[in-house]
Amino acid sequence: MVNVILIAVLVLGAVGLISALILFFVAKKFAVKEDPRIAQVSEVLPQANCGGCGFPGCSGMAAACVKAADKGSLEGLSCPVGGQECMDKVAAILGMEAAKTAPKIAVVRCNGSCENRPKVVHYDGVKSCRVANATSRGETLCQYGCLGCGDCVSACQFGAIKMNEETGLPEVDATKCTACGACAKACPRAIIEIRQVDEAKTGMVVECVNKDKGAVAQKACAVACIGCGKCVQVCGSEAITLENNLAYIDAAKCTMCRSCEEACPKGSILAIGLEPHPNKAKPKAKKEAAPATQAAAAQGETKAVKNTNTRPYAEPIEVKFDAPLLPSQQYMLAGTVDLVAAEQKQSEQTEQAEHSYDAPLLPSQQILLGIKK
Repeated sequence: MVNVILIAVLVLGAVGLISALILFFVAKKFAVKEDPRIAQVSEVLPQANCGGCGFPGCSGMAAACVKAADKGSLEGLSCPVGGQECMDKVAAILGMEAAKTAPKIAVVRCNGSCENRPKVVHYDGVKSCRVANATSRGETLCQYGCLGCGDCVSACQFGAIKMNEETGLPEVDATKCTACGACAKACPRAIIEIRQVDEAKTGMVVECVNKDKGAVAQKACAVACIGCGKCVQVCGSEAITLENNLAYIDAAKCTMCRSCEEACPKGSILAIGLEPHPNKAKPKAKKEAAPATQAAAAQGETKAVKNTNTRPYAEPIEVKFDAPLLPSQQYMLAGTVDLVAAEQKQSEQTEQAEHSYDAPLLPSQQILLGIKK
């Protein structure tokens, strides 16, 4: 018995030793050698793994930097979280110079606040922009604007976005934003854009993405771009283009003269990080109604409230039936009833209905029906 156990142990030990030797030689033969510079570059990166650089995590960015250095240039590579300081450290490790990149921040291109873009329906579904966009057009008439469910807030790792309860729109904190692009990817309507700004993190932007014609866009939002082209005419640097009824400002060409902001009749163009232009055009206010009109409006106050859709739910309606209700239906609607009395009443109603006519019968018709002899 002892010999059997000893032989089994020796056999198993020999098999394990042979397998280990095979694995050792295979690992040596097919070993993948990694450039030690990749680990060095990876150490100076912020390890946020946000994907804002365009690579899968900081390790992917480090490998891309080493590969680019072997080709002789780091142009086009940048870490949005670490910024220029981080890229300078990477370039020093690789013995190169980092290209200067313009700062960028996330910009919410929608100014459709509760005041500018009133709600017409009430969305009572999953609190998610993607779900709301897939199942409805939102709570307003604008099918391009912000849905206000806050998917961008949940996607931001740095706490740079928060929802403004008063306006119902997300707001970006430029001091915290790293331009990683996670919020832009989370927005199902592509309202958030990663835009180039100057060193002071200021810039010009058209805060509207509505591509409808001017009259339609204006009905949906008071500050929607109507595609009038006045901003294009006053821009001296040819930084503004007009396409699909919507103006767009090229941040690389913009000189921050703010003439477009002053010329915009609807207030759709705003300056990032700056106070509104003192000579900025304001949308025309609606004229006050005449006394007679006001009196008529006072009489139809209830109707006016209904048309403005200020209430989240529709007014209750009166339920009417084309035919007499069955006793079971009456029981469900009104509670316990006398079923025998209800059946008798129903038979009487049916008999009356059989002898009711839309017009008086002629004597000959009454004789034929047996009503008159």
